[in-house]
Amino acid sequence: MNMQSYVNEIFETVKKRNPGESEFHQAVKEVLDSLVPVLEKHPEYVTEGVVDRIVEPERMIMFRVPWVDDNGKVQVNRGFRVQFNSAIGPYKGGLRLHPSVNGSIIKFLGFEQIFKNSLTGLPIGGGKGGSDFDPKGKSDREVMRFCQSFMSELYRHIGQFTDVPAGDIGVGGREIGYLFGQYKKLKNSYDAGVLTGKGLNYGGSLTRTEATGYGLIYFVERMLNEKGNSIKDKTVVVSGSGNVAIYAIQKAQELGAKVVACSDSAGYIYDKNGIDVEIVKRLKEVERKRIKEYLNYHKDAEYHEGSTDVWTIKCDVALPCATQNEIDESSAKTLIDNGVIAVAEGANMPSTLEATELFLENNVLFGPAKAANAGGVAVSALEMSQNSIRLSWTFEEVDEKLKQIMINIYENASAAAKEYGKEDNLVVGANIAGFKKVADAMMAHGVI
Repeated sequence: MNMQSYVNEIFETVKKRNPGESEFHQAVKEVLDSLVPVLEKHPEYVTEGVVDRIVEPERMIMFRVPWVDDNGKVQVNRGFRVQFNSAIGPYKGGLRLHPSVNGSIIKFLGFEQIFKNSLTGLPIGGGKGGSDFDPKGKSDREVMRFCQSFMSELYRHIGQFTDVPAGDIGVGGREIGYLFGQYKKLKNSYDAGVLTGKGLNYGGSLTRTEATGYGLIYFVERMLNEKGNSIKDKTVVVSGSGNVAIYAIQKAQELGAKVVACSDSAGYIYDKNGIDVEIVKRLKEVERKRIKEYLNYHKDAEYHEGSTDVWTIKCDVALPCATQNEIDESSAKTLIDNGVIAVAEGANMPSTLEATELFLENNVLFGPAKAANAGGVAVSALEMSQNSIRLSWTFEEVDEKLKQIMINIYENASAAAKEYGKEDNLVVGANIAGFKKVADAMMAHGVI
């Protein structure tokens, strides 16, 4: 059997079954194209229909979320949860609250999560969820009422041994607190392990807030070290100014890098002296203001409308930490022309397929999202472990475990790429390493 033809047929089936879901199609295509050499070496995955099964969610849930705003008006949003694959553990993946959320985005995120979670080496399956509710501009009470309504349906489908949601875009400590409070009330049980990203005073883990950003930098540093280089003294551009971006900036600066830019959905700031991360934290985590307010604290910084133009700034290392497909072919060309040596994805699928191909063709070190940003879910799984044993580890203990997990992810992805003749291609390596663990578990479970 020609394996390229086989995966092409599967991809065509995915498109027919999921019409118009471009983000999901993109995520599936990237993985399928990586698997051809694996399937040639392991035809049993074809015989047992592993690939046919892995692209189809085990369960997809969609539900109505009615809530009452501060004016007493009933609002209605749509909630989602995809439980994609539980071969190696309970479904695990964040909840995203953003107007762009739809079935395609939730499926692409859930599909990516299968392989990301597998790469951590921890026993967690792939899932994702969220709603088209926008928490921006809402009062705390409005967010609370939405979260309580959302959990009034979601609680039927989750559990510490079934499906463990966490935060994502639009879902931070405030939202997790409201969601957990409602779950506890409905279940009449203190199941601390049912949600991760909790507050430290009710079962959360130290280092969880920093985990994705810190993990991204640990991955970048290991990737650079492999080539005899380091992030020290490098000029870095980061997109986004949320949780991932903030702690990537912080850790990069700790390791001696100079981070000169970050952004939000409206525009970006450029500070030639280096981003003052404490001001960004205050604006985004406390005051919930736009990034342009940074200029109130640093008059010599520049603000530019249009967040995608952040990639026109010359840099050694680019860290897209905002949203999917933010780096297109044009932005990739600009980065390459300006001498970028490494790109690592802090957001989920922030580079288009064309951009990714350009980076690889031009020998830019490239850390794909499912490997480079796995730190958040890794520490979420460590939070689950602490909940299970009813103990809390120190910040240093969790941070050291996180660092080792990110190093292991790099090394496993790198080894898989080399084994299948794609040395230095971490996109292929991460897909193969993540897939094989899940595929072998699915084989062991039989055809179900």
